[in-house]
Amino acid sequence: MDTILVIGGTGNVGRHIVGTLAGRGLPIRVLTRDPENARAVLPAGVEVVAGDLTRPDTLTAALAGAGRVFLLWPSFSPDGLQEVAAALAAAPRHVVYLSALNVRDDRPVEENGIWGAVEDALRRSGVSWTMLRAGGFATNTLDWAAQAHTGVVRAPFGAAGRSLVHERDLADAAVAALTDPDAHAGAVHVLTGPETITQAEQARLIGEAIGRPVRWEEQPPDEARAEFATWFGDPEYAAAALAYWATLVDRPEPVLDTVEAITGRPARRFREWAAEHAADFLPAVQ
Repeated sequence: MDTILVIGGTGNVGRHIVGTLAGRGLPIRVLTRDPENARAVLPAGVEVVAGDLTRPDTLTAALAGAGRVFLLWPSFSPDGLQEVAAALAAAPRHVVYLSALNVRDDRPVEENGIWGAVEDALRRSGVSWTMLRAGGFATNTLDWAAQAHTGVVRAPFGAAGRSLVHERDLADAAVAALTDPDAHAGAVHVLTGPETITQAEQARLIGEAIGRPVRWEEQPPDEARAEFATWFGDPEYAAAALAYWATLVDRPEPVLDTVEAITGRPARRFREWAAEHAADFLPAVQ
């Protein structure tokens, strides 16, 4: 098999992709801005190359001999996107792109955010592709880590229903598409968790996992918008995220069986994810 290039190999999803592929003895290369840190956290024997998608000229060495690529776009900016797409399409290869659930084929590209822009660039480039449109990441609830061990999570829209997906389920779907591209070429896979649970219930389940009751405290949306704008560094994205969560109070996210269809086993539940990550919600031991 040609080398598999993983872009975003030290992230929540990418590290599981790398670990699974390495466990199968497949040739893997990871593109990273920080090779020293990557080598410290990745399995032994994984090739690491320095590069940055914001500098498309650094992709040449990374793509040499790589017939399959996992792509995670690193920002909300499309800067360099067309150059990256052209580099990916410069030789016959298959790209598996981690996109987002909110991308819709029935509306203009510009209304689908950065995820839709990347999908469009890949399609136009002529490269073979698989789109993984992921629902909300369970790992995003780690944003509550500083609050959860205090017993209260204060955030907006506790009644919003999410179908959060485990990062290992996303990784397993990506591995399937990377190792059998013929079966997944041209496919758009929408990936969700196996159940819809409210954000307030997520907080309760985190409390169950850490052995401490955790309750939800509703935060006014205007207050949250100001905080999120600071966190994300993008006021428009913060406003859009809050507007989306507001819709989930009456129209929860869907639950699909795509993970099971691709991997042969049911998607992991949020309760399982919370138990695995319990230590992340507890204060650091001094």
